[in-house]
Amino acid sequence: MELFADLNGRVVLNTELMPWCASPMPGVERRMLDRCGAEVARATSIVRYAPCSHFERHVHGGGEEILVLEGTFSDELGDYPAGTYLRNPAGSSHAPFSAEGCTLLVKLQQMHPADQERVCLQTRHAPWLPGLVPGLEVMPLHGFGSEHVALVRWAPGTVFQPHRHLGGEEILVLSGVFQDEAGTYPTGSWLRNPPGSVHRPWSEPGCTIWVKTGHLPDVLAA
Repeated sequence: MELFADLNGRVVLNTELMPWCASPMPGVERRMLDRCGAEVARATSIVRYAPCSHFERHVHGGGEEILVLEGTFSDELGDYPAGTYLRNPAGSSHAPFSAEGCTLLVKLQQMHPADQERVCLQTRHAPWLPGLVPGLEVMPLHGFGSEHVALVRWAPGTVFQPHRHLGGEEILVLSGVFQDEAGTYPTGSWLRNPPGSVHRPWSEPGCTIWVKTGHLPDVLAA
């Protein structure tokens, strides 16, 4: 299956308007954002676990990256409430479940094989750092090579300078409204800007976004 698999193409989706699709496991549904492959695939999805649902034990051949959006996600290593950022490196395995139900951003098969750091960060308790312009705050989540992942919080009226994403950019709007010269993106919007793209973002009402940059060349070469 190929869904927005051309990483040189720009993609903008409002995930909150997308239908839920069944997964192979009862009680686990997903909204597929991009995908290249069959059930084991390089994929980005919003995944929803119903209360008391689980997924069978599986190996992350190319790694797994998760941001818990709602509820509590769990596996044999612990419980991860909303706001938790997880990275399970290539070669790791687990048997995930959710007692109360949860909603996740999940990225599969997109890690560099040398990036073997497991990350488990509760963002709701982590500090914010000053950004590059007034009104901008940043919470770094992970970095490896050219890849950088962070939460970015925009105060109302914040404007950033025009800039180029040599290694691409991916954004999920967690709250508020994100904007640039190409459009307006409310909560739940997912954007993928290709390598070499340029934009000048701002936020009139303010917003919080999850951002990944510099990762698309590694995916293309994998």
